[in-house]
Amino acid sequence: MNMEEKIQLHKDVEAKVESKKWFYSETVKEHFFKPKNFLLSEEKAKEADAKSDGVGQVGSPACGDMMKMWLMIDRESERITDCKWQTFGCASAIASTSMLSVMLTENGGMKIEEALQIKPQDIAARLDGLPQRKFHCSVLGDKALRAAVNDYFRKTGQDARVIVGGAKVIDKILKITDKDIEEAVLEGAHDFETVQKKTKVGVYDKNCIPEVEQLIRFYREKYFG
Repeated sequence: MNMEEKIQLHKDVEAKVESKKWFYSETVKEHFFKPKNFLLSEEKAKEADAKSDGVGQVGSPACGDMMKMWLMIDRESERITDCKWQTFGCASAIASTSMLSVMLTENGGMKIEEALQIKPQDIAARLDGLPQRKFHCSVLGDKALRAAVNDYFRKTGQDARVIVGGAKVIDKILKITDKDIEEAVLEGAHDFETVQKKTKVGVYDKNCIPEVEQLIRFYREKYFG
């Protein structure tokens, strides 16, 4: 069995609907089977570590989801001239990051400020759609991009431009953070009742409910428009 046949048997790309059709568009399958700008070997990754202008890594292979991204940036124009990446992730994460790397480098390269404005729904649109339950996977590449841009800012002495994004505890009793709320929204929970069912937020700490509802509205608008 060759590599493509193995990929086609991957549990994440099997047909799971009554019509026996894929959940995924042809564009998603193209970027999953033949990802663009993907580094296959550790040797290539080490080379990229040495020469890249910005390197970002998010997640952990021990947890099942990890993304590492390398950027080459023209310092005068701040255009991203090259983007390479590796991941331990599902089909949606692979396809989404493959498409993101294309978007960042096409037409002479995207400027940093423009790149930071890319939303997961923009990537999904270029992929001709993603399954709702897999939409959150498209965020992995976005987080790696931001980490790589932050690395570039630090290396070039632009500390004031570093984007800070720490977790804030929302539910003081169960220690549920804004990142937990964000993940719930990305996984399809778009109202308080559904988010609470997923996270138990506000079950005991009733005082946090108004802030949770505000966060749900914020993340819903941010990721889904």
